[in-house]
Amino acid sequence: MTEQGVSGDESRIRNIILKEIKNYVDKIQIDPLGNLIAVKKGKKPSLLLAAHMDEVGLMVKQIRDDGEIALAMIGGLEPLVLLGQKVFLITRAGKKIRGIITTKELSADHEVRKLPGLHETFIDTGLTKKELQKIGVEVGTYVAFEQEAEFLGNTNNLVVGKAADDRAGCYILIELIKKLKNIKNETYFVFTVQEEMGLYGAKTSAYQLNPDWAIAVDTTNSNEHNIEVTRKIGDGPCLTYKDAELLSSQVLDDWVMNLSKKYKIPLQPQVSDFGTTDAMSIALSKGGVPTTVLSIPVKNIHSAVSIIDLKDVENAIKLLDILIKNPPIFIKPQIIIPRKAKKKRR
Repeated sequence: MTEQGVSGDESRIRNIILKEIKNYVDKIQIDPLGNLIAVKKGKKPSLLLAAHMDEVGLMVKQIRDDGEIALAMIGGLEPLVLLGQKVFLITRAGKKIRGIITTKELSADHEVRKLPGLHETFIDTGLTKKELQKIGVEVGTYVAFEQEAEFLGNTNNLVVGKAADDRAGCYILIELIKKLKNIKNETYFVFTVQEEMGLYGAKTSAYQLNPDWAIAVDTTNSNEHNIEVTRKIGDGPCLTYKDAELLSSQVLDDWVMNLSKKYKIPLQPQVSDFGTTDAMSIALSKGGVPTTVLSIPVKNIHSAVSIIDLKDVENAIKLLDILIKNPPIFIKPQIIIPRKAKKKRR
């Protein structure tokens, strides 16, 4: 999807997804925070599948008198990836104004002696402050990358574009919703908001739904240019055992890995010291939820031009389809009540 959906401004993405899935589920709701929750009814134990609708982006922080627009980040972005990018400023009325992210040195073709920080970049629209304000650009206006998705080179499986994190996950859930028929167990498909800002949508939706187990369907960085390669696009989705804030369910991880081997679906195990996903918020909801993460490896993950391999997406759909039809067996925790000591007779 090439539509804009920066964290906190996901309504356009939500409307596209709603249109795609509304005829394939038993119930749909949009909660107060903006999460889209679709339900296929069934019996317990229930499953929650989550993918976030939001993308990293920017917000107008200040409009200077000469029309230069200072920026604040939404989500994790390196200033390096911003330079020279075409962007849309999206007014509250929905109007889109094009601009270019630049610096004073780049604009004047001066030598750049050091990498600029965010405070040194600005958007140039060619308009003055008064002209911008007249058409609705103001402090708090959202800014999103202007980037169309397209095939890379002469391939029919490598796709380049923005917001692979996590439109890839949203696509996977949409295709699963359309594919699954007459499932036994209650399944919640949750398209969450504000993952990039603090995993907020997953936190509220998981608390409300209280699932028995869950999977976050997200993306992760490929590291095929490292000396030691552990994640590579085209080699299958990744199963996260650990990230910076989550230790996933061993029972669930073992079950997913065994299914991948049984059905010969490529799956890359992942252990990371960086980042986290909606899975962290879901796992800690209420009394705790067995949770893991299935991710699509991505090159240039938090930038305007990410690269994914559609083979990984298709394999993720296959594996989740099998998993939903063959759910894991969890042993419920036992409540141990100590016996009261008998009173001694005197």
